[in-house]
Amino acid sequence: MFTGIVEEVGTLRSLTVGTQSAVVEVGAQAVLEGTVVGDSMLINGVCLTVTSLDDQGLRADVQPETVRRTTLVGLRPGAALNLERALTMQSRLGGHMVSGHIDGVGRVLAVAAEDNAVVLTVQAPESVARLALIPHTASVTTLGRLRQGDDVNLEADVIAKYVYAFLERRKPAPGLTWDKLAEAGFV
Repeated sequence: MFTGIVEEVGTLRSLTVGTQSAVVEVGAQAVLEGTVVGDSMLINGVCLTVTSLDDQGLRADVQPETVRRTTLVGLRPGAALNLERALTMQSRLGGHMVSGHIDGVGRVLAVAAEDNAVVLTVQAPESVARLALIPHTASVTTLGRLRQGDDVNLEADVIAKYVYAFLERRKPAPGLTWDKLAEAGFV
């Protein structure tokens, strides 16, 4: 689990794309502290497992499904990457609860300043909604660098997804209304 609060903006050192999978090498410093091989690392919103480390960064495998569902393989060496280590039981839980399992890819349609915020208009799958950036987020992550036409990985808050799924299952069958259920004593 992650909070979605970026700890460091790293750099894509290399991307080796195979027939279906890939390997990323990421230049980083801050997120290396306490990180060991096997740890989960959020890289541009995508949860990947650290497969090797050196004093300049880390390496991770990208499985075929992740290649298909995210923007990772479209990146080029030198690209800035949002990085976050996985939560521990001692972590503060600011931000949102995210898993790093991307819900979809969106395309930036517009970027506009609104007072101290940056408002992104993102064409996204119906399951993923609005996005606005506070000044801090825009300045310390790659999100403030987005431009019209860029693709972005999108994930909704985990708790929000659970609440939505719960409410969807509670919807009455077609022709049946909440009022009819209440009249019958079911609600």
